Amino acid sequence: MAFLCLLELELHLPDNADLKGKRKELQSLKAQLQRRFGAAVAETDHHDLWQRATLATALVGREQRRLEETADAVQRFVDARFGEWVSWERTVVSTSELKEV
Repeated sequence: MAFLCLLELELHLPDNADLKGKRKELQSLKAQLQRRFGAAVAETDHHDLWQRATLATALVGREQRRLEETADAVQRFVDARFGEWVSWERTVVSTSELKEV
């Protein structure tokens, strides 16, 4: 059985002055999350606001404990970069739970 972890994070980017700066910041963050943690990352909301962004990050693994540890590491990484400007929502489900839906 496999597990899926979805992290939805809302970022506040107070230092950005325009959408170009936001795009640069998010591209860097998405690339680092993909490279360091093997995460799939997409911007899912606030596309037209230059100081806010919502990202969905997906992680997949065979062991729930290890997946939770990786999700914790992702959160620590983003918190270290953005600090108080982040809010999180985490959902972990097994593939068998997904099949029931």
